[in-house]
Amino acid sequence: MNAKEPLMLLPGLLCDAALWHHQMAYLTELAEITVADFTNDDSIGGMAETVLAKAPERFALAGLSMGGYVALEIMRRAPERVTRLALLDTSARGEIETQTQRRRELMRMSMDGKFSEVTPLLLPFLIHPDRQGERELTSAITKMADHVGPDGFLRQQTAIMGRPDSRDDLGRIKCPTLILCGRQDALTPVEVHEEMAAGIPDARLVIIEESGHMTAMERPQAVTALLRDWLLYSR
Repeated sequence: MNAKEPLMLLPGLLCDAALWHHQMAYLTELAEITVADFTNDDSIGGMAETVLAKAPERFALAGLSMGGYVALEIMRRAPERVTRLALLDTSARGEIETQTQRRRELMRMSMDGKFSEVTPLLLPFLIHPDRQGERELTSAITKMADHVGPDGFLRQQTAIMGRPDSRDDLGRIKCPTLILCGRQDALTPVEVHEEMAAGIPDARLVIIEESGHMTAMERPQAVTALLRDWLLYSR
């Protein structure tokens, strides 16, 4: 078998390595996996530079949600270093005013000492409606958010609000690209993934049924199988 490929996994807002638990467990025979820490940067560019500073010269790159924004920034800054790209439950679009207003409300709650109320408010947007009562899943998401903490949350929201619109850059992505989303993703719906797939040459679009925004945790077996296929492509 070929040598393991370095793989950088980029988590989303209020997420840490636990987001990728299943993928880390079942892709280790194919990849040397590193999960980025996005708790200390307050810009997408800063997050991208954090990844590039720690990554090997050439690596595969997968990002979910905010991690996808960072992945697209990396493709602008160092496309020659990325062997393959996976964009999960994310968007190439920039921020719009209604999104910013909602973010600022949650940031104010956090600054007012109500950070513990943020995750329960977000959960209906993060996972499939039928899974809202699944204690193991919701507890895992809450635990990740608590690990990121209120200061990390404020920095991440600041970064997301300032992200650039990446749609004009999609056509310059030349590496094998997988675009994946949950059918019921309420935050980044199917149409924004179709838009990315149309913009990136030869991109593969896969929609996972019965899943919301957190596909890597909601449908981990499906995501791992798709990432496995993506890692093996053109090896």
